[in-house]
Amino acid sequence: MPQKKEPKERLNSYAKFSGLIFQMAAIIAVGTFIGVKLDEQNPNTHNYFTLGFSLSSVILSIIYVIRRIIADSKENE
Repeated sequence: MPQKKEPKERLNSYAKFSGLIFQMAAIIAVGTFIGVKLDEQNPNTHNYFTLGFSLSSVILSIIYVIRRIIADSKENE
């Protein structure tokens, strides 16, 4: 039978996961910024650097969030 978490524990988990949102947004912003700067330096017709770096940064941020959630769940066991 699962035990109910105390309100303080629940708030701590909300704080951890809301912080992940900002970290995920920062990873995506940095990757997109790098892609835009590379496209400015090396112009092409379809902005391949921006597309590649933004897609890669989204994938990296998802992997980062999944790893943090798994680590947090192992820590709570």
